[in-house]
Amino acid sequence: MTTPRRVRFPLMGVGMLTLLLALWAGLLRLGWTLPSPRPALAGVHGPLMVAGFLGTLISLERAVALDRAWMYGVPALHGVGALALVIGGAGGPAALLLTAGSVGLMAIFAVIVRRHPALHTYVMAAATVAFFIGNVVWLLGQPVARAVPWWAAFLVLTIAGERLELGRLLRLSSAVQAAFLGGTVLFAAGVALSLLAFDVGVRVAGLGMLALALWHLRFDIARRTVHQTGLPRFTALCLLTGYVWLGLGGILALLWGGVTGGLGYDAIWHAVFLGFVFSMIFGHAPIIFPAVLNVAVPYTARFYVHFGLLHASLLMRVVGDLLGLYAWYRWGGLLNALAVLLFLVNTVIQVRRGRHAPAPLGG
Repeated sequence: MTTPRRVRFPLMGVGMLTLLLALWAGLLRLGWTLPSPRPALAGVHGPLMVAGFLGTLISLERAVALDRAWMYGVPALHGVGALALVIGGAGGPAALLLTAGSVGLMAIFAVIVRRHPALHTYVMAAATVAFFIGNVVWLLGQPVARAVPWWAAFLVLTIAGERLELGRLLRLSSAVQAAFLGGTVLFAAGVALSLLAFDVGVRVAGLGMLALALWHLRFDIARRTVHQTGLPRFTALCLLTGYVWLGLGGILALLWGGVTGGLGYDAIWHAVFLGFVFSMIFGHAPIIFPAVLNVAVPYTARFYVHFGLLHASLLMRVVGDLLGLYAWYRWGGLLNALAVLLFLVNTVIQVRRGRHAPAPLGG
């Protein structure tokens, strides 16, 4: 079957609305005085960003790829759950809906693994299990900080699996693949250990993130495509920069361990979620949007503006975290949000300009 745009566009629209609400909640957490639809919105910034926006985006992408009718219910669960989170808060139906969405995503990847049993699909399937466990931890009333390593595992392992799949073009040796598996197992073991010994588990997970970052910096195909021009080069630079942030997040987690708040917590997890994950989103958006929505997003050098702003402002924020410079932390966070908004604006502009252009290819 081919699902019409009238199904895909509303789901993507809810995902983008969730992203905007998550950014708004993040600015409230930073201490900026802004109107809020509910007093506790700042407290759901993390769940909105990961379970809401990224859960919707990733499940929609997979649903489109497999194009089975039931699979579109998974991004719908995430989208409705995110809106319920804004309206009603973390308790009640919101957490249940988002957890149900993670169960649906596990079901989607069960289909994928059955069709294509391989290391990269097993890793991505494991990522959905981590997503589910993180949601359950949160659903049971644990602090968000306890769920964050699991949500990080969802995203890090999903991206790692996707990049390993592309790595098949390089015909990676069994030893190189074993090194990848070793870093993955180390990271997953640390996240699992965080349930029993949070501080030690976060440190072990940090070591695993550092190992995965170094592996990708050495063996990812982006090392080759960065020497090309246009979109392949832009995508490769996003990827390579993202791996640096993942490595930095791993180092900070290794050093600071299971901090659950404050500037150290901010530095660790925004290095991962903003520096690493959003670098991947920036680099792959011109490829994902055409695949999901059947619209072209022609490459433009203007993409480097939101790319540069994200990394400069995140550096400012993390330096502020490390040195206790509260103003740098707040202004860096504000500019982080502006970079994401600029990314959305640039993408919409290119969609409008590329309505009749062929879908681009990237690395």
